[in-house]
Amino acid sequence: MRLAEASEGRDNNLNLLRFVAAFAVLVSHAWPLASGRGTMEPLEGLIGHSLGAVAVTVFFVASGFLITGSWVRRPQVADFVAARVLRLFPALLVVLLATVVILGPWLTDLSPRAYVADPLTWTYLPRNLSLALLQYDLPGVFRTAPYPEAINGSLWTLFHEAACYALVLALGVAGWITGRMGAVFAAYAVFYLGGAAVGFDGRLGLFHGLSLPFVLGMAGWVWRDRIVLIWPVGLALLALALVSRDMPWAAEMLVLALAYWTALLAYRPGGMLRRWNRMGDYSYGIYIWAFPVQQVVVHAFGPMTPLANIALSAGPVLILAVLSWHLVERPALAARPRLVARLRATEASPIR
Repeated sequence: MRLAEASEGRDNNLNLLRFVAAFAVLVSHAWPLASGRGTMEPLEGLIGHSLGAVAVTVFFVASGFLITGSWVRRPQVADFVAARVLRLFPALLVVLLATVVILGPWLTDLSPRAYVADPLTWTYLPRNLSLALLQYDLPGVFRTAPYPEAINGSLWTLFHEAACYALVLALGVAGWITGRMGAVFAAYAVFYLGGAAVGFDGRLGLFHGLSLPFVLGMAGWVWRDRIVLIWPVGLALLALALVSRDMPWAAEMLVLALAYWTALLAYRPGGMLRRWNRMGDYSYGIYIWAFPVQQVVVHAFGPMTPLANIALSAGPVLILAVLSWHLVERPALAARPRLVARLRATEASPIR
């Protein structure tokens, strides 16, 4: 089965795969949140990468594949921007509002007046909605936690996700996705290898790492007619990734293996697994709600093991994710035609 054939239509396991990846991030964060900053989880000691890093790689591979396909199927700027904005921001706005208006006043060790008067209370919402100027703390909240003063440490990836969306949009508007992707991938290879040699720091360094799975997802879409989905190839790539652990290219080999397994698990298993898609896509809600809920659990119950943190957090996070999908995310996505119409009207209106 080739990837092009397997990925036709919406009958796949992507919602289930992303659901598992989102819960994997929750599991990964339980170690530092329950035991303190810098605590290593078991998988990191085994393969040199945390379970959360593996899960984020899966997210970016799937996103690169789906977002590229979205542009090719509907190459309109207004449609593309509306879809991305409505997917990211309504649910994010709700969790940020709940954090600053409900969790903050409840959990702060300051007086209500001092909490409201603190400038950090007022900058939390706009800075985090910007994606680029993240603020992780609120005044007086989680100051004595094992992982102190971090309300929602998962939000850092959203900037890089949006940057990758912008990359697809720029390439699409330029007409290169369907015509010059070979040259684009060659240019990216120069950027990636150059970055690996120089050692990018800060935000550029993070983008350097996260862009690779996204670009591999893009390549999967562009060359989907040539990619065969068979289990022996997946096992071979996984074995190569494991034996390459101490090699200079270990990280890249692991990302390649994860990219192939993302496609394999998304499109090969069938049967009852395919019914999961009927339930909805709860992965984003899990991802943006898990960190604050896990911090609240530690605050409420005191010192605990990572496994206890997982057990106590999983249920509330799942409930919040289900509510987020049915009450916020799905209605927001349903409003896409209206937003597209407004964007097109704005484009068509004369400048006065």
